Amino acid sequence: MEKYLSNNLVSLRALEPEDVDLLYSWENDPEVWEVSHTLVPYSRYILALYIKNSDKDIFESKQLRLMIDSFEGKTIGAIDLFDFDPYNSRVGIGLLIHAKEDRSRGFATAALDLLIEYCFQKLNIHQVYANIETGNKISLSLFEKHSFTIIGTKKEWLRSNSGWKDEVLLQLIKA
Repeated sequence: MEKYLSNNLVSLRALEPEDVDLLYSWENDPEVWEVSHTLVPYSRYILALYIKNSDKDIFESKQLRLMIDSFEGKTIGAIDLFDFDPYNSRVGIGLLIHAKEDRSRGFATAALDLLIEYCFQKLNIHQVYANIETGNKISLSLFEKHSFTIIGTKKEWLRSNSGWKDEVLLQLIKA
């Protein structure tokens, strides 16, 4: 594995057919739906097709999902590139560390470090961005720690069980 896809805490890897059950449990977890903007469950069949078709180049599919493996060898999350725009040299980032016991251990920071380096060094991206609900203080802190800047607020952008929530757009431009 290339050095830019691993560090002392995590490694980022391509999807494997064996990931279907893990993705099935994560994608169908109602606690994750609000942050992933999911409204309906995914079938194992659809997720298996997604994995099967994940061999497409990011320039073709405009997205990339990488699984996050901890240094202990456990798959703990996923990190996504989405809305890849090669002409304008930008891409969105989404990140999930699923199990609560795997959070606050530095894994998200380590994965985001690797993905930012990959975007800027290998994909030659000019800027990366993230959309985060304003109440998600842990994610906001993570991205701000990586020098992302809040550049705007989308008012009442997200509907939730507790009402409307604002979402901020964060941006990191290559130095």
